[in-house]
Amino acid sequence: MIRICFHGAESTGKSTVAERLARNLDIPVVPEFGREWAETVGTDFPMDVLLAIADGQDAAMTAAAASNPPVLFLDTDPLMTAAWAAMLFGEVPEIMLRYAKAEHYLLFTPDVPWFDDGTRFFGTEKERAHFAGLAEGILIGTGVPYTRISGSWAEREAQTRAEIARLTGVT
Repeated sequence: MIRICFHGAESTGKSTVAERLARNLDIPVVPEFGREWAETVGTDFPMDVLLAIADGQDAAMTAAAASNPPVLFLDTDPLMTAAWAAMLFGEVPEIMLRYAKAEHYLLFTPDVPWFDDGTRFFGTEKERAHFAGLAEGILIGTGVPYTRISGSWAEREAQTRAEIARLTGVT
């Protein structure tokens, strides 16, 4: 099984591209547990909530992987929750770095317009750049392989599709 994680700052197209390509390529996708939490419980994220979100995301990933699909999309993982911890609190609990990792990460850059959907926090150019840097730093620090995805919305989808084909052979 090849797990591909969609990673990066808010409002960069991760969920949209993951869901669209999952439908088009018939690949299962694990949704973003933190978004579900924000939409049902709220957007107050003290560290204990971030730890619960990391656990919830990991549990969802583990459950989806149990059927052993050839390819599995992860619309985030605990490493992105670690980036949230770094952004909100300036620290990353070690446990957030110990969860199973994807085989490859797609790092979506913040070079498209920000959209406030009611659950997002960091909309200024400076905040987005900082958050993106933290997200990339987590990937670098853990040594996982990743590819940057950037450009227009159409370019992001095309780059992602090409990278998925390269990694998995799925077209």
